[in-house]
Amino acid sequence: MVPWRYLFLTLILVFIGYGVYLDLRVQQQFDGKRWALPAKVYARPLELYTGLRLSENNLLRELKMLGFRNMDDLKHPGSYYVDGNEIVLTTRSFQFWDEKTNSSVIKISFDNNRISELYNFSQDKDIDVMRLEPVIIGGIYPAHKEDRLLVKFDEVPELLKSAITIVEDRNFYLHHGLDYKGIARAMWANLRAGKTVQGGSTLTQQLVKNFFLSNTRSLWRKANEAVMALLVEWHYDKQDIFEAYLNEIYLGQDKARAIHGFGLASHFYFDRALDDLELHQIVMLVALVKGPSYYSPRRYPQRLLKRRNLILDMLVEFGVVTQSEATAAKRKPLGIIISKPTSVSSHPAFLDLVKRQLKTFYREKDLASEGLQIFTTLDPLIQQQAERIIERKTRQLDRQQGLNGRLQAATIITNTTNSEVLALVGDSKPKQSGFNRALDAIRPVGSLIKPAIYLTALEVGQGYTPLTLIDDKVLHLKGPAGDVWSPRNYDKRTHGLVPFYQALSHSYNLATVHLGLKVGFENIQQTLQAMGIKRSIPAYPSMLLGAVNLSPYEVTQMYHSLASGGFNMPLSAIREVLALDGSPLKRFPLKVEQTLNIDSVMMINTILNNVTIEGTAKRMAAAFPADFVAAGKTGTTDDLRDSWFAGFTGQHLMVSWLGVDENKPTGLTGASGALKIWIDIMKNIPTQPIVFNSTDNVEYIAIDPDTNKHIDASCSNAVFLGVPRDALPESQSRCH
Repeated sequence: MVPWRYLFLTLILVFIGYGVYLDLRVQQQFDGKRWALPAKVYARPLELYTGLRLSENNLLRELKMLGFRNMDDLKHPGSYYVDGNEIVLTTRSFQFWDEKTNSSVIKISFDNNRISELYNFSQDKDIDVMRLEPVIIGGIYPAHKEDRLLVKFDEVPELLKSAITIVEDRNFYLHHGLDYKGIARAMWANLRAGKTVQGGSTLTQQLVKNFFLSNTRSLWRKANEAVMALLVEWHYDKQDIFEAYLNEIYLGQDKARAIHGFGLASHFYFDRALDDLELHQIVMLVALVKGPSYYSPRRYPQRLLKRRNLILDMLVEFGVVTQSEATAAKRKPLGIIISKPTSVSSHPAFLDLVKRQLKTFYREKDLASEGLQIFTTLDPLIQQQAERIIERKTRQLDRQQGLNGRLQAATIITNTTNSEVLALVGDSKPKQSGFNRALDAIRPVGSLIKPAIYLTALEVGQGYTPLTLIDDKVLHLKGPAGDVWSPRNYDKRTHGLVPFYQALSHSYNLATVHLGLKVGFENIQQTLQAMGIKRSIPAYPSMLLGAVNLSPYEVTQMYHSLASGGFNMPLSAIREVLALDGSPLKRFPLKVEQTLNIDSVMMINTILNNVTIEGTAKRMAAAFPADFVAAGKTGTTDDLRDSWFAGFTGQHLMVSWLGVDENKPTGLTGASGALKIWIDIMKNIPTQPIVFNSTDNVEYIAIDPDTNKHIDASCSNAVFLGVPRDALPESQSRCH
């Protein structure tokens, strides 16, 4: 008999030990951080002010992305209506990085695609400026992709608390984790029906199952559930347990994102805060608890409607609502929003950039668990236009070139004044995540390298100006292995002595190589570094014609130094990061360093402006009105494998690339491919022209392209260039 006693004692010790283990799990979860809360990533907030160039349609597009509803009644935040040339809306309260704004009723008046008046009805006065809440563009999730919006017990409507206890656990405030009468009642009902028709789980058991256990049905899991429910009730009061239940319960699915808790479900289904819900909406959420998939409002609305009305009858039975209130609620539809706000990123390439920049300061697990609020630079209106046009245009060009769906694209758009990334697309199907070509496609840049060579010539002190004559003639260079390199122009012709500016405007290869050899590889490498290129650049002749591999992001950084007037500003996708409680954690201030000579950059930019008028990008001149002043450069690589265009206005820089991942020919030049995408996107972006002004050292003048002399600015053939004052050409009196 002795062995049996030892066995019995061993079993008791194992049971006690296992109970201690379960108790530790319960306490660690409840006393520590209960949930891994994903980071929320926001676009820039739209700032509205009188005089802002903004169309009514674009504002309505932004409101749609924010989930605003077109309603006659503006009592609910997130609603609006249109009255002629006015839009009246009720904003939502929002915690920005510098202030918390309250919900207000605002009238926005328009005149000729500009805001002419802002009036705050809540304050009864005109206002000069306001901010809309930013569009949420994604989240950084833990592995299980759960999302929730935490609510406090005291913030939850009493009606919701009552409905949950009546439907899910009427004896919640009486039992200690297990409702023995409820279990017996459920067992009897199930035996009579011959199948499972009723559950006996308490709210505490449901919470334990969601918190700690899988959905696997087994006696072992039910035993664990029962023990852990008793332990939870032993350590914590009913209010803590109920609050945890409210935030943990699973209530739906948004693609890969799991919707947990009533706080988030309220926004997901109704785009309203929990305390702003009406009776029929609260009851609908409670109805989902039994089975969010089975009662999915979007797939099985009639099932859910039937259960919602059944719960309304239960609330009448227990005196929570009156019969007339229940009858009125039954007449109402489910009322879920059609276009639901989401935290699943619809801009995967941009979110990829955000994650990479954040990793410098935060660990991956903190980004996916601390509930950070990340405010980015994304302009959702520009991003939306870029995605729409890239998808349409690449499909069209792919079909035109017979590429069988292989043509890929990448585009980056920045603000030239502050280096903020406004939009980023890394795939011809922009919603598709995976290989991010904007950041990771390292491709030869072709003629995009040429402005750096010509800029170097202006800076090395060898007497070059935009009017200096350069040899565009055949040359043969012998390599160290005895091989001979003989570059050619794209048109397979030579042009003799050509002005410096024409050599760049028309992208003459031979003239560029002659110039590059004279100014020296080392000087060109230093210029590229000053333009923000950190990658090592090879010092051999073919580099002069673009045998340099860069990503579209690196090209954008390079051209940003020109667009900004000679300043190196690291591109940024993030503005601020807030903690879960709204306190500021980190700001990302603008970093500015002047690395290029302002006068030299001004002269190069006037030449790049000429590229868009009569050079390799001259189709731009036909696409825009005369007052659209831009600058840019096309790029085409060997065998027409890569099509590039980098161009900027006074406000925006955009770099576009087209190619195939297998590095096969596309048949597209920079002008016939990437430039077309640039034009179509920029037509949809309100921007400012470049303004060229003379400086102390450089004069902005009109040049006769036939004689290189200074002519009157009214001449139809005039070319406008920045020229050093100490090298100004002689004047001629008449146009020809």
